[in-house]
Amino acid sequence: MVYLDSFDDFEKAAERVYLNAPMKTRCVMKYDHSNSCLKVKVTDDIVCLQYKTDSQQELKKLEKLISNLMKHMASGER
Repeated sequence: MVYLDSFDDFEKAAERVYLNAPMKTRCVMKYDHSNSCLKVKVTDDIVCLQYKTDSQQELKKLEKLISNLMKHMASGER
């Protein structure tokens, strides 16, 4: 599994994965203490997207992305 380099690419691809398979999509966040970075994985068992960052600005963007995905998941929207 390869990590995407650009947050914008990850954000667009993650939203696309969710919209294509909302009932199968999962999102996992993991903090890697030894490397001081946050790792995020979005998958629907066919497509697997990964992103990692240690930037405070990107953490805020990730928080917003995850929040938006969770809102979609909770409301049942597509």
